[in-house]
Order: sequence, then C-alpha cells, then structure tokens
Amino acid sequence: MRFGWRLEIALLAAFSAVWLLAVLALFGILPLAGVFDLGLYRLYSVAAALGWLAGNVYLLRGRGLPAGGRGRRRLLLAYLLGPPGVLYLLRSLAPPAVQAGAPLVPLLSFAVYLLFFLVPVTLRPRPSRR
Repeated sequence: MRFGWRLEIALLAAFSAVWLLAVLALFGILPLAGVFDLGLYRLYSVAAALGWLAGNVYLLRGRGLPAGGRGRRRLLLAYLLGPPGVLYLLRSLAPPAVQAGAPLVPLLSFAVYLLFFLVPVTLRPRPSRR
C-alpha cells in the first residue's frame, strides 16, 4: 500500500497559516484582540475535540507506515504540533482584558489537547499474536 502525503501537505499548509496569524497577533502586528470572545470552557472543549480528532487521524493515517520510521515521526509531528495553532489563534481573538485575566490559558489548552491526543495513541489496539 502506497502512502500519499497529499492530505498532510494540505493540513500543514493550513496549520502554518493559522500559526502565522497567531504569531502576528501575539506580537501585535495583526490586531485581532476582541474580535471573537470564546469562553474558557468552550476553548477547552475545542482543545479536547481537536486533540481527540488529531490523535485518531494520526492513527488512521499512520497505519501502513513502519513503527519507528521517519515517515511515522514526521506524521506525529504534523498532527501533534499543527492543530494547536487553532487554539492559540482562538485565544488571541479574545478581548485584551480576558487575555490578561487568565494568562495560563494557552498553556492549559495545549495540555488538554495533548492529553486527548495521547489517549487514542497510547490506547490503540495491538494486533493479536495467534
């Protein structure tokens, strides 16, 4: 079975654009603060859903790749570090007072994402040895 990287290239391009917007908003070059106020619980819900989805898609896409190969590691990096850009972009859209009131929210949302990403990855079913 031949593995096609078309989906990952498209996702990496989209996530790179999202990360670029988040970094530009962080340094004040692109003023996005106050555009969209997503509450903390909703942001954590987005982080949980995004982590669960990314973990399951990583398992699905990496099914035909060798366990310790370069392709599997690249795939892991793409699905582990790409989607959190959406979380940081959503956080940068909050009003400045909300951002200043809870400065650890980006770190905690990444922790929630990572936790829900690792659940399907570490609990994946192993093939039986019969």
